[in-house]
Amino acid sequence: MITMRNIIREGHPNLYKVSKPVRLPLSKGDKRLATELLEFVANSQDEEISEKYQLRAAVGLAAPQINILKQMFAVHFVDHDNNNYSFTVINPEIISKSEQMIYLPGGEGCLSVDRDTYGLLTPRHQEITIHFWAFNPDRSDLVEMTLELKNYPAIVFQHEYDHLNGILFTEKMFSELANATPVWEIEDESLD
Repeated sequence: MITMRNIIREGHPNLYKVSKPVRLPLSKGDKRLATELLEFVANSQDEEISEKYQLRAAVGLAAPQINILKQMFAVHFVDHDNNNYSFTVINPEIISKSEQMIYLPGGEGCLSVDRDTYGLLTPRHQEITIHFWAFNPDRSDLVEMTLELKNYPAIVFQHEYDHLNGILFTEKMFSELANATPVWEIEDESLD
């Protein structure tokens, strides 16, 4: 079981290295890693488990954050439209991105960053198209996928994708963004 002790922090050299593609089909070890990444994220959102193991809440975790330089990250969240994202992403590639930029008001967070970054903003593309292999531990299957993501899901996937390329969100933070829109304003407009 992955805990906070396994997560390397800002300043560790492996957080700034590009990860290697995962060999397919998945080995038993890579299936275990994919399962444990997703398990951590789900556990971090469970009040009882997160308190027992002192986990910080997260919506994603990338393999480089536990010092494994493989192109793999897990996501576990529900978006503004109640779409559920809960799987491990393997060998992702962003194949298109919009020019329109958005950001999370209040800023992003990261399990590998302990310092306060509240109010510092990270610009992200409002829409991306991403191609990858999705691993679902419940079925132990690997499915090739291409998703068109926008708003909050696009932010989450870009944040985790950056980890695979040796980039922390702290390298992209600004106190103000002139050419970006808060993501919640866009999502609230879509409800009108």
